[in-house]
Amino acid sequence: MAEKDKPQKGGKPADGQAQKGGKAAPAGKGPKVKAAPKSTVPAQPRPKDYKPRMKALYEQVVRKAMQEKFAYANIMQIPRLEKIVLNMGVGEAVNDRKKVDNAQADLAMIAGQKPVQTRSTKSIATFKVREGMALGTKVTLRGDRMYEFLDRFVTIALPRVKDFRGLNPKSFDGRGNYACGLKEHVVFPEIDYDKIESPIGMDVIVCTSAKTDDEARELLRNFNFPFRS
Repeated sequence: MAEKDKPQKGGKPADGQAQKGGKAAPAGKGPKVKAAPKSTVPAQPRPKDYKPRMKALYEQVVRKAMQEKFAYANIMQIPRLEKIVLNMGVGEAVNDRKKVDNAQADLAMIAGQKPVQTRSTKSIATFKVREGMALGTKVTLRGDRMYEFLDRFVTIALPRVKDFRGLNPKSFDGRGNYACGLKEHVVFPEIDYDKIESPIGMDVIVCTSAKTDDEARELLRNFNFPFRS
């Protein structure tokens, strides 16, 4: 055996030599070192007494106004908001799968909550639609997130709609639920207009516990919904 091939006494074997009872390690390769985790800045917790502005408005103003107008016998009969559903249909998804992913990301920024993708229930050859194909995205908001979205929708998004003349006061379903649509989702401040390829329409459905359309209309009017006269 050549002198250079002999392991040094009390030292480690040279590269490529087999250790006792093991296989030879590849030259130039050592044990893998796990990378240190990236530092992240923790989110600032909300104060314990935090309450969305629209929620405080309902408790302090809206509920009292509804009680005076409709003379409810019990305070539990006063209508309230139950949920808000946001839906975006992406017709271009049949040609480009990424369109749905982009819409889902935009809706997540608008709602502050992760949406789900809506898929077709049957195949339609005329429109190149296959069963199970993702064609849109939707999210349901409740609680504080619902009131926070309502505040941004009424005070920021609607005033930014081009040629806005008010919401249709007749778009109720007879059971206290109201639906309206936006032609472009870029009216929300969370969306950067320069980073999107094309604006997408969005449906906003406000579900209430009202029994009639008149009660629901008065409830939303007290939330500063700009209905057309």
